[in-house]
Amino acid sequence: MVHEDAHRPRPGFGYVRTLSQQEELPLLRDHLLRLDPQSRRDRFHGYLNDSFIERYAAKCADDGTTIIAYMESGIVRGAAELHRPEQSEDGLPEIAFSVEDCVRRQGVGSLLFRRLISEAQWKGYRTLRVTTGADNEAMRALANKFGAHLEFRHGETTGTIDLAPPPQAELAKLAIDAPLNAARAVMSFHRACWKMFSKMVEGGRAA
Repeated sequence: MVHEDAHRPRPGFGYVRTLSQQEELPLLRDHLLRLDPQSRRDRFHGYLNDSFIERYAAKCADDGTTIIAYMESGIVRGAAELHRPEQSEDGLPEIAFSVEDCVRRQGVGSLLFRRLISEAQWKGYRTLRVTTGADNEAMRALANKFGAHLEFRHGETTGTIDLAPPPQAELAKLAIDAPLNAARAVMSFHRACWKMFSKMVEGGRAA
């Protein structure tokens, strides 16, 4: 976890938090469906239809994948995925990223990458695997920035990232992050309900 002020590439607009597995599935699904065609090809190594993405998001909700989201106004605009090691052939946890065009070139990818590495360290992982399309230069540059050892094969770029053990202070921050995120979600829900109720009252008075 990083400090709250580091969660905001644009002050007052966005923040980073971990999504809950089932309740917030539609947020991840809708984010992936909003990706432009090139971003969708980069993320899934080829253009894939909406039904595939819907099934993929549902699978992430069921198999224990950790989703770290960059959010603006309650909408997921970027996501970092941490897949469990037992889901891969080589037994390494795999990571994946997606960022919508409207928030690119604002440091969102780096922010998600740092947060995901902290999460992986907290889970005790020592090595991460990253796979991306051969033409996804942005992802390759981001992976290189965080120390990935990449190689090209079979039309893809694959590599690993070796993780150092996290400092104790970082572990403590991650330990309290989940309840804080839950509290923020409840507060956001209450604010939305109050706004809707206020509009209904005002509409009734106007009538």
